[in-house]
Amino acid sequence: MQPDALLNAYIDLNMLLIAGTVLWYATRKILSRSRLGATYGPQLRLLNTVTLLLALSPVLLLALTSLVLFHPPNLSDLLVAQYLQGNVGMSATRFEDLLGLREDLVRSMTSQQTLWARLVLAGLGAGALFFLAQLMLSILRLRRGLQQSYAWKRIGRVHLMWSDQARVAYSTRGIWNRYVVLPTSLLNTPQDLPLTIAHELQHFRQRDIECEFLLEVLRPLLFWNPAFYVWRREVRLLREFACDQALMARAGFDLRGYCECLIRACSQAASDPVLFARRSPAVALVDRRETRPGSSALERRLRTVTMPLPQRGSTLAWGMVSGVMMIAVMATALLLQRPADWSHDRIMLSTIVNLERMASRAATAPQSSVSTLNGSFTAASQ
Repeated sequence: MQPDALLNAYIDLNMLLIAGTVLWYATRKILSRSRLGATYGPQLRLLNTVTLLLALSPVLLLALTSLVLFHPPNLSDLLVAQYLQGNVGMSATRFEDLLGLREDLVRSMTSQQTLWARLVLAGLGAGALFFLAQLMLSILRLRRGLQQSYAWKRIGRVHLMWSDQARVAYSTRGIWNRYVVLPTSLLNTPQDLPLTIAHELQHFRQRDIECEFLLEVLRPLLFWNPAFYVWRREVRLLREFACDQALMARAGFDLRGYCECLIRACSQAASDPVLFARRSPAVALVDRRETRPGSSALERRLRTVTMPLPQRGSTLAWGMVSGVMMIAVMATALLLQRPADWSHDRIMLSTIVNLERMASRAATAPQSSVSTLNGSFTAASQ
């Protein structure tokens, strides 16, 4: 693949992530006004599906435009059509310059003839290498933590293990096996043990480990994009809300004991923040944000746990919401594509631009002639 094609795919991915974040917040705002807004399990499944859709969008768009839609509509052509209809109050030259900003950016980045282009490329490369190294370090730390843990029980492919170093329980997986690592401090509060295990096993049911790994893999590519961190925060927040809500729906669930378990886990993790280190891909009982002084993350989680269980909503309703969301994401991805070739509207715009330039030259030509004659007359007089 050509460098300009790779760069355009990278730009499309970042722009689509920003658009997807806006679409998600709009969808959540609409859902909050209905009974579907308080059901976090379906929201998490929708968000995880859209996350996978965003990650695969470059490949999906290539297949879609190569096999199904050979000339899909795009935002650039739509804007040109609006301009030709007189709905944009701007000169044709200025309008064409704005439309060509992306092409100019790609051309400058691929040619590397300017200093700022070389600096931007070096910054992107250095940032990607830094976060990739951080991911590798997190995986090694996770692997070392599993090796230093003690096997306790095995349920199918799920291994329950004890760790002297972990301050909070977490779950992870390998290629075939899954692991729940429990801190030995839980032996002092045996009432928290079944609640903690139930919480971590629920993460496996929700496919949270796989989604966390996908987010960590995308981080070296999208580290500079604020929308990525907003999206990741939404995924992690919904992940815990959905997990807690699923446990609450169980018959005979000890709500008070679970809340006390969360509070004790946060207190234990905050007592030694150095050992509360990043491990990836892993999902812990409590998040790092919930242990920070003055943070309201734990309070929001406790409120979610103690609120009455909402109605789940019909499968048809959630299917419609999911379908609309995914169609909107793919339609946005198509609109962000570059125009394939010169259309009739673009030829018309180029003609108008040429006419404007000719008119501008014609307007300045008489003044230049007069200035030349005056200068020659003055020189001759002297």
